[in-house]
Amino acid sequence: MALSAAEQAAVRALWRKLGDNVDVYTTEALERTFFVFSSTKTYFPHFDLSPGSAQVKAHSKKVADVLTHAVHHLDDLPRALSALSDLHAHKLRVDPVNFKLLGHCLLVTLARHYPGDFSATMQASLDKFLSHVISALVSKYR
Repeated sequence: MALSAAEQAAVRALWRKLGDNVDVYTTEALERTFFVFSSTKTYFPHFDLSPGSAQVKAHSKKVADVLTHAVHHLDDLPRALSALSDLHAHKLRVDPVNFKLLGHCLLVTLARHYPGDFSATMQASLDKFLSHVISALVSKYR
């Protein structure tokens, strides 16, 4: 089920509020993912996964760019994220579960930084958005 107009508006409003700091929050979310879910580290054996490492920051910038791209293409996420889905499924072979873990950590991170904005409606909208992004990213695994 696609995001409703109200859900899209909520996600876009939050993204505008995040502004140029999206990569700050994706960095924190990625660090949380590596810390809490140690199994995700096996997909990055060549990374220095310590908090604040240049490699984690560089990858989280890519994650931020993907999510921002997704926010701008809410009406057609599968097509907008098709090439990235191919990359993760066929070349990088990332376990699809890792996308869900990162999505969860991103929700926690944003709730921590924006408690006043993180109403139940916002959480549901953002969770649905991330679920659609994850679904688009894992579509080539099927």
